[in-house]
This record gives sequence, structure tokens and C-alpha cells, in this order.
Amino acid sequence: MNLIVVCLDTFRADLIGRKKKMGHVATPNLDAFAREAVSFDRAFGEAQPTLQMRRAFFTGRRSFPWRYNFDRRGHWHHAPGWHKIPPDQDTLAEILVKRGYFTGLVADTYHMFKPTMNFTRGFCNYEFIRGHEGDNWRGGSVPVIEEQLRKCTRGPLDLTRTSGLIQYLWNQRGRRSEEDYQCARVFLSAMRWLEDCAASAPFFLWVDCFSPHEPWDPPRQYADRYYPYDGIDFIYPAYSRDATPEEQERIKALYCGQVTFVDKWLGAFLSTVDDLRLWDDTVVIVTSDHGTELNDHTSFGKGPGEMHPFNTQILWYTRHPDGPRGRGIASLVQSHDLMPTCLSLLAIPYANVDGEDAWALASGRRSMLRDHVVIGWAGFSAGNAGGRASVRDDEWNYVVSIHEQDSEPELYHLPCDPGEMRNVHDEHPGIATRQRGRLEAVLGQPIPAQLNEVCDTGVAPLKALLQRRFGT
Repeated sequence: MNLIVVCLDTFRADLIGRKKKMGHVATPNLDAFAREAVSFDRAFGEAQPTLQMRRAFFTGRRSFPWRYNFDRRGHWHHAPGWHKIPPDQDTLAEILVKRGYFTGLVADTYHMFKPTMNFTRGFCNYEFIRGHEGDNWRGGSVPVIEEQLRKCTRGPLDLTRTSGLIQYLWNQRGRRSEEDYQCARVFLSAMRWLEDCAASAPFFLWVDCFSPHEPWDPPRQYADRYYPYDGIDFIYPAYSRDATPEEQERIKALYCGQVTFVDKWLGAFLSTVDDLRLWDDTVVIVTSDHGTELNDHTSFGKGPGEMHPFNTQILWYTRHPDGPRGRGIASLVQSHDLMPTCLSLLAIPYANVDGEDAWALASGRRSMLRDHVVIGWAGFSAGNAGGRASVRDDEWNYVVSIHEQDSEPELYHLPCDPGEMRNVHDEHPGIATRQRGRLEAVLGQPIPAQLNEVCDTGVAPLKALLQRRFGT
């Protein structure tokens, strides 16, 4: 049996499938795939955001709580958990290659390839698609991209603050067609990999598409489908301070357009699976690392400040050749369950993992894996490792700071408040104490916790240079 996993970055879980909430967003290919797959309707991250999630995906081991102080010189940022895979943890690719699998990685998630990283372990070959976000790929001068820069920010220009956008615009110079955009390049490369390597079965291909992560920069017609507009395109929502209502609608349209664009090219990739007649002997999984806020609670983007499903819930759809089809699983699962699930589906034994086989829920061998989930989201401040955590069960979501005394802990009663808008922490002290105890059991200590990692600011080289030239 072959295995294909597609990981989409910053893709909201409520955009596709049986419980699709944003029905106006066109995702026909993902919706069609969902109808053929088992959907884990309450899948959540274990440690977020980006690298922490991939490490759990690859190893089946928890990334949270933060516990390592590996050398991280030469990459940024230095948030807790933002480091390589520990040497003693076997990866999915390493296990499969030892079992005779031809393993491949196609990705534009550039954090996986920064200095000191080792996320290519176990892959017979890998392709790094350069140029997304702040990937320090191409160089240039500010005048070369100044006109485009002014279309994405409100002046006067702040070069240090927009250094990531400057790098991105340098990287994207010369685009002529849809095929030149990041997600298209990723899936075109993945399609070539399948055409080249499908005959080397059994195979394992991991496709890591950084889109629809910011910048939300689809071909213009995709955003115009949702909100046509001639003003500033804040493709980086972080640069949209004081955005007008029209500008906020356009930001949403940029994200929705990016999602539809990703769906188109993922559909092209799945068509290659069809053309090569791989469905009968290949398990195909589509997942994501986290979502993002689209003004759900009055802002844009993701982070530890909003530990709600629009940020913490993930896609997880699994199509097995033998079915079942279109079945939804309501039990709680997490990102570190993915690796043992993959190995179970391939009938390969595993050990030394924290996650569990989620396919046991689809097969009926188990009714649940756990009655609650603990989700850590790394903070981006220097010093003692920290961030926030969510403890979620069928009825409650408890949110609290990990590393410092929290003056405003949160508690939401999900049956009465599914949007998690009303904090009832002070009304239910017993529930808050129980949820806090569940978190402390994972941490192995009371909160505020003192964790092993110490993080510095991790300033990107381009930003550091601009600071020296132009000041902070």
C-alpha cells in the first residue's frame, strides 16, 4: 500500500466537508475528496504553529510542552519548540524507507529547510520550492519592488516593519501565469514526482504546501470573485492597522481567493493520482497545521491570543481504498495521532510514540481515543519558553497562559456558546480548576511553568540589515 499526505498551512477546518460553515468559499476538489474520505471532525493541533506541528506529524511524539534547547543559530524566529527533530525520535519517512518504501518530500514550507533543521530525514529525495513568504531566496533593492510594496501597505513606507513583505516581493518577481505562483509550483512538482516515482511502489510522498499561509496573494481574479476592489491589497493582514470596512472585506476575499486557488491546484494533483490509477492501492490524507482568524473575534491572523477552533482545529481527511466513504468521526483526535495512524493503515508496527491510531475510530475498534485535548501554542517573546494552552473537551474550552500568571484566564461553555464569545471563567471555578489540572498533568508541574527552553528574538538577516541602515 502506498501513502500520500498533503499538508496545507493555515487552512481553516470549517472551509470544507460535511460541516462546512463558510459555504460561499469554492473548494470543489476538496469537497469531492471529503465525500470519498473519512473526516475527523474534531481534529486539533497538539503544539502549534508550523514546525511544532510538522514534528508531531512526522514522529507521533508531543512537541508540547517545550523542553529542548537545540542549537538554532542561523534561523529565526526562536519561539518555543521551533527547532529540529530530536535525534532519538524516529520519523515516519525513516521507518518507511527501512520497510522498502521509496520516500519523497515536496515542500515550500521554508522553515523546514532553515539552518540546523533536519526535516528531510528519511526521504530518498526532496524538493524545496523556494520563495514563499520571507524565504531569503532572491535579492534586490527596494526601488525594484517599491510600486508593488505601496499597493500592499499604507504609506509612508516602514522598511524594517515590512521586511518580510519586501523579501516576498523580491522572490515573486517575474510571475507570468498561474503556474508561477507558489502553490501551483508545489503541486506541479508533486505531480512530476508521482509520474517519475509511482512505479517505485510502495512509495510515500509528503506534499507540504505553505499556502494559504500569508501573504494572501492569489491571482487577482480569485480574490475578485469574493470582493472586487481597487484599493490597497493587504496581502499581509498584519500590516492592515486601521483598515476600513471595505479593506477588511477585501482581506477576507484575499484569503478566500487563496483557498480556492489552492483547491484548484490540489485538484490537479489528485487528477494525476487518478490518471496513474493509484487510488486502488494508495492511502491519501489531507491535513493542515492550524487555521486563521478572519475577523471572527475582530481581528485577522493566528496566534496564542485566540485559542479557538478557527485557529486550533485542523483538517484531517483520510481516503483508504477499501473505505469507508463520507463518514464523519466526532471523537477528539490530535496531530500526533497522524503518524501512528499512517503506520497502522500500512500494517507496520510502531513504538515510542505519544499519539494513537485514529483509524481505530473509523474501523469501530474504539469509540474514543481521549476525553479531552491539550493544545499548546508557542509565544514569540524572548526569555523563558511560554505561550498559551487550550484544554478542550465535549463541553468546555479552558485557555490560560503557560509561563506567567494570567490575569484573564478564559473558559467557554460550548453547548451554550459554540462561537466561544463569552468568558465564563469566574462563574465556574470548579470546572476551571479541573481543566487547569489536566494542563498541569501534561506540563508535569504547576502553572506558571518553568520550561527548559530559552528563546531569543531570532531576527531575520534582512530585517537586521534594514534596522542597521534605517533604524527600528
